[in-house]
Amino acid sequence: MKIQRCKGMRDMSPVDMAMFHRLEGICRDCFIKWGYREVRTPTIEYLHLFTSAGTLTPTMLGKVYSFLDWDGWSGERVVLRPDGTIPVARLYTETMSGQGLARLFYAANMFTFEIGDKNRERWQCGAELIGAGSAIADVELMALSMEIANKLGLKDVELRLSHAGILKALLAKLKLNPEERQKILDSILDGDTTILAKASRSIPGLSDLLSIKGQSPGFLRENRAALCRALPEIKPSLDDFLDTTAVLESLDIKFDTNIASGAGFEYYTGVIFQLFMGKEKIGGGGRYDALIPSMGGGDVPASGFAIYLDRLIKLAKIKLPPPAEKILVKGSNAIVVFKIASALRNSGFIAEIDLDGKSADWTLEVKNDGTLSLTNKAKSRRTEVRSVPEVIRFLEVQRAA
Repeated sequence: MKIQRCKGMRDMSPVDMAMFHRLEGICRDCFIKWGYREVRTPTIEYLHLFTSAGTLTPTMLGKVYSFLDWDGWSGERVVLRPDGTIPVARLYTETMSGQGLARLFYAANMFTFEIGDKNRERWQCGAELIGAGSAIADVELMALSMEIANKLGLKDVELRLSHAGILKALLAKLKLNPEERQKILDSILDGDTTILAKASRSIPGLSDLLSIKGQSPGFLRENRAALCRALPEIKPSLDDFLDTTAVLESLDIKFDTNIASGAGFEYYTGVIFQLFMGKEKIGGGGRYDALIPSMGGGDVPASGFAIYLDRLIKLAKIKLPPPAEKILVKGSNAIVVFKIASALRNSGFIAEIDLDGKSADWTLEVKNDGTLSLTNKAKSRRTEVRSVPEVIRFLEVQRAA
């Protein structure tokens, strides 16, 4: 019986892994140059981390992989992490609280159950900016995400903006019962705004606000007074949104506005941004000022974003460097062969011991009389050498040529 991989999981070939590490390396390099420091959180977290503060939508909670972690006669339900931000917020609250501004980043896998063969394991690189609550902090993350997209060779990446505070103010205006409000909120956060649009038709001004798409902060500025009169609760969020777009415009960072788009997690409180290539979402993030306070970490503002590595393996336009040349060491004396291969590796070369008789870029044959013969496959040229140091010097010259 042939054993197959689990549904929704994927294997990565050597070529895939080379691309994956290249993508991850570019993200890591950008993060470090912007002053972010790397952290790592456990793959398994307690379920209540994601439920105590209402941080995930019911739809998302219904997709987590959870099981009982036994501890003697008692046990607690744990999950494979479905999200990267919440564990980093826990790490900050648990070990870094009170240390001031923190720029943190991570590379990790997330798990959510999906129907059929859709991806159930997702890899992403993310950055969290904790302790700063200004529009400039939000724009820093957007600029960083766009720089990464540029370094990855991605073309025509769209930056789309919305605001969780505006969405929640609109929901409050609709005066829905708790069940209706939760249904609409869940649909928005899962990327579907149809229900909200239908519910808003009866309220003057709301349908116009929800229909705003494209680079339209000018419309919001011109109609700010009217919108605030119709919906006073919207003023702080609207002003925050306009402050952020003003910084983006001053930096000549192009963006699209779609107030009704709130796809993401429930912990967002401010600006939400998403990165798209065509219809493919390749990253996104936003402000989540209530998350760390909900964990007992004090009144600490924060925002963050993630780049979806698994989606970019096929989209990124990066040329991988040619594979390093390999040296195949062959001979009848195993002790000598292993020693020579080790000496080559210590000098920075890739050295394989001959096991199947196949050739490589270079073949170093150890003859029975102890002499060495070095053959270049591409040039079909053989060179006799007297010692391993001479082999290394010869190869270093060839590598530098």
